[in-house]
Amino acid sequence: MKKQKGFSLIELLIVVAIILIIAAIAIPNLMRSRMAANESSAVGSLRTINTAEVTYSTTYPATGFTALSALGGTAPCTTATSAAACLIDNVLATGTKSGYNFTATAGGGTPAVTYTSLATAVAPGQSGQRAFCSDQSGVIYYGATSPTCAVGTNPL
Repeated sequence: MKKQKGFSLIELLIVVAIILIIAAIAIPNLMRSRMAANESSAVGSLRTINTAEVTYSTTYPATGFTALSALGGTAPCTTATSAAACLIDNVLATGTKSGYNFTATAGGGTPAVTYTSLATAVAPGQSGQRAFCSDQSGVIYYGATSPTCAVGTNPL
């Protein structure tokens, strides 16, 4: 009788089937954890934007609050100006970070005394489930697609 060297085709197919079953269980959990991480990053980025807006309006009182692009600057950001304040990293200042799109718009008037910042998922259902919003009050709100920054509507 010959001794068998290696694995038979049936044994290999069973191993592949087990790996596919494990992958089918693990991949949805991985996607959910990635979305949760992206949402946490979006909330942290909105907090950074809130702090940067307050710092900007204190540093440049004649302008008040400003748009997102003016809060950042090109790397390495060494000289702060009202057009490139060097308060946030240049990745966030471009408007897209960790699966979310960010906008910050100043209210009308000079100096601007209000602002609204918004974070929406790049691919809803894949990069994040919720959208987030904040304003000069510093409170972060959430909603399914486009949250309303108003008192009493889904604060975090």
